[in-house]
Amino acid sequence: MGTAAVLRTVGDALADAVERLRAAGVPEPRADAEVLLAHALGMTRAGLVTAGSRPLPAGIALDALLERRVRREPVQHIIGEWEFWSLPLKVDGRVLVPRPETELVVETALRVAPRARRILDIGTGSGALAAALAIERPEASVWASDVSSDALAVARMNIARHAPRVGLVCGDLLAPFRAGAFDLIVANPPYVAEGEVPGLAPEVRDHEPRIALVAGREGLDVLITLVSGAPDVLAPGGWLVLEMGAGQAPHLRRAIAADGRYTHSSTRHDPAGIERVLAAERR
Repeated sequence: MGTAAVLRTVGDALADAVERLRAAGVPEPRADAEVLLAHALGMTRAGLVTAGSRPLPAGIALDALLERRVRREPVQHIIGEWEFWSLPLKVDGRVLVPRPETELVVETALRVAPRARRILDIGTGSGALAAALAIERPEASVWASDVSSDALAVARMNIARHAPRVGLVCGDLLAPFRAGAFDLIVANPPYVAEGEVPGLAPEVRDHEPRIALVAGREGLDVLITLVSGAPDVLAPGGWLVLEMGAGQAPHLRRAIAADGRYTHSSTRHDPAGIERVLAAERR
């Protein structure tokens, strides 16, 4: 008499996926395995808890998803979207994956400029900052720009889904905009130093757009350009809110002080204790 086949459950599949990712050196194997299995099954991660003892449906594409993650493709690219400010956003290799620390830019902007009515998101990428601010400030006119037409194609999908009032502009940093046009400018610009690129995680180094990551020898090129150019585009009393990298805050404070067109500046730390966001008010 033949041996009865062992029925594979959702829980079995999850355990196998975790072990496969762990063996490949993936940094967060359980979290990624849960995300990929939930995606393959068309359910939430929370749903995996109650589904653990159920038979695994035939024909799900979990193996193919896991193989992509083993090759260190970002899990966000594999499932095709990621959440920012509670908004599900389309993401792929044309844009940066929205990071949790970038939500500090939104929080800071809402705090320092609560009455801003004309808002600009420079280097919008996926459109994350522009969409979040448009939702939080429905009375404001919000614009988003990027030098990359590929990035704008992704932003256009996210803006259409969440904040269709946002205007999109293809252009290099502040160049397309007239003097005094905005009360608030926000940006998550490139700030990685060229020498740091080889040491980046493969998910970042090999799969995210270099133009959105790297900004010169010290990573400061775009940040300094924005600090020096923003007063021309901001109205008096307007605010510039920037994300920055570890150790870059002192350089930006010196640039702001030397510029003479800002009244003051402040910074906010991320959960790791890094000065992550700078806010400066135009004189």
